[in-house]
Amino acid sequence: MYSEILRDVLKEYERKRDRAIYEQKLRVKLVHEKVPKIKEIDEDITKTGLLISKAIIQNPDNYEEDIHQVKEQLKKLKMEKAYLLTDNNIPTDYLDVKYECSKCNDTGFLENGEQCTCLKQALINRAYNMSNLKDVLEKQNFDTFNINIFPDEKFEDESMTPRENMMYILSICEGFVANFDVNNEENLLFYGTTGLGKTFMCSCIAKALLDKGKIVIYQTAFKILEIIEKRKFSNRGERFDSQDYELLFDADLLIIDDLGTELSNTFTNAEVFNIVNTRILDGKKTIISTNLSPKEISDSYSDRIFSRVFEKFVPLKFFGPDLRWES
Repeated sequence: MYSEILRDVLKEYERKRDRAIYEQKLRVKLVHEKVPKIKEIDEDITKTGLLISKAIIQNPDNYEEDIHQVKEQLKKLKMEKAYLLTDNNIPTDYLDVKYECSKCNDTGFLENGEQCTCLKQALINRAYNMSNLKDVLEKQNFDTFNINIFPDEKFEDESMTPRENMMYILSICEGFVANFDVNNEENLLFYGTTGLGKTFMCSCIAKALLDKGKIVIYQTAFKILEIIEKRKFSNRGERFDSQDYELLFDADLLIIDDLGTELSNTFTNAEVFNIVNTRILDGKKTIISTNLSPKEISDSYSDRIFSRVFEKFVPLKFFGPDLRWES
């Protein structure tokens, strides 16, 4: 999946380079029409530049003197051109190709072969757009997480206070991000009633990984089934665009929110199991968030799904009073 996204982004870079070169040619044409002498100089510069190759070919053992003379000639032509540009109130760099990034000239790569910072940012931006979380993550991330909104008093018959529990969950989630590239088969199951911070914690993890250039897909269980149904039952002549479907399997991290809100039947159960199981077999990590208790999950889904989830997922219970009024 990463290679496909990189290929698409590099195609955009190619289009940017083509546009920059096309716009430069238009500027050159305008200047040549305004100042014909500059056109003559540009033609002389091109011809003189070819003399360097000619000198090397014709005199491979002793071409330094010839090249020196050619370079001096080029220098004079460029100085004359600069004077003409200035006299006609044309910026000296007006005829240069205007790349968006001067470090890589819109290639995406530096001279040493490393990715340019602009390419890294472009990949992160693409991942954000694909994640369905771009706007949400500005407010919901580890930097804005406030542990103090969780009560520090005992809650019902739980052994920890809600704040102590969230500190424990926070440490697990930060470890999940830090060790994301480790093949430890770690997946997370967030469960508990509404308004306890499950979605917020999903967003924190998503932003941290997106900022590392990972491909994160965030979808509700209901939306996932919509994507699956379009994929499998579309009657259109052309095949439904399969990118949304393939990302459910190929994304570095898939976050399934609100598991249990979708219509549960034999078909949906099988599809949920297929996505989760395939990702586990491929070493891809998944987070599931649900308002259902483990018993309710067991009652709603097949034993096969239930056993797979609790075998390969770290269950994290969210409890405490509804905090939605805090937002």
